[in-house]
Amino acid sequence: MQKFSSEKGVVLPLNRANVDTDFIIPKQFLKSIKRTGFGPNLFDEHRYLDKGEPDADNSARPLNNDFVMNQPRYAGANVLLARENFGCGSSREHAPWALDDYGFRAILAPSFADIFFNNCFKNGLLPIVLDKAVIDGLFAEVEATEGYQLEVDLDAQVVRKPNGEELPFEVDQFRKHCLLNGLDDIGLTLEDSAAIAAFETTWRAKSPWYFTLSN
Repeated sequence: MQKFSSEKGVVLPLNRANVDTDFIIPKQFLKSIKRTGFGPNLFDEHRYLDKGEPDADNSARPLNNDFVMNQPRYAGANVLLARENFGCGSSREHAPWALDDYGFRAILAPSFADIFFNNCFKNGLLPIVLDKAVIDGLFAEVEATEGYQLEVDLDAQVVRKPNGEELPFEVDQFRKHCLLNGLDDIGLTLEDSAAIAAFETTWRAKSPWYFTLSN
């Protein structure tokens, strides 16, 4: 999993409450479990004018120019600004996969759906809860200023605005440790690889009959 320390970049404002996981990545793209390749189909039903299908050539599809993601001023955005209850709906892990594959590193919102919130941390995304009034102010600033950027500093636990103002946020310390060190569940397990290897060696010595039978 990619480490997260500090990210600075263009902010994409998705001014819509209750964005569910089907909005983020439609159901027809759930056939793959590779974790990669979902970026071109992020927000597919609103991003394009036709219906998307797995393995299609997205470069030739007609774009919905009214959708915020397709506006040139937000090209290359890596910070997503969202409204309340972001990520509601199904528990599909493909939603954070698609956001990550597109290039988003942090999501700012007044609230998140619980399962989506947890899935973000397990896949290298940082979901940040900020007060609704703060989010309202950010939407106004982003929409009024082309190229508006924010810096998300996980170590300091602040979001820095262009004028230097810092917006503090809370994050579970264990989750913070995992993001700073790029540790998903597998990575956490491998931190104890020496202890695991020692246990297996001891187990083989104590129970050689078990390994004879299993072979």
